Amino acid sequence: MAVMTRFALAAVAAALIGAAPVLAHHGWGSYDASRPLTITGPIKHTTYQYPHVHVMIDHDGNTWEITLAPPSRMEARRAVLAVVKEGNVMAAYGYASTSRPHEMRAERITVDGKTYEMR
Repeated sequence: MAVMTRFALAAVAAALIGAAPVLAHHGWGSYDASRPLTITGPIKHTTYQYPHVHVMIDHDGNTWEITLAPPSRMEARRAVLAVVKEGNVMAAYGYASTSRPHEMRAERITVDGKTYEMR
């Protein structure tokens, strides 16, 4: 195999490996953007890690899983772990999942009277 062919194959392989995390990341097509809603309640559990921060909130007798921004975006918006810690009351505005009951993607959250954009 010619050196140039091996180099081209190695470059393609490296590009595919580098793209794997992006390809594995989900899209937002499974959320109903035509019907926004607000979920408010105490935060029962927080998972502050990549690819997205998740919080569990009790709302109207149900536990909702709310998908927030990635940690880097949360920190850039000053919505650090102390903001979304367990026990804080949070209002999340966003879109319900069309495939999972009581799960939503938040566009913005409000905690202690301060609003944080997730986009």
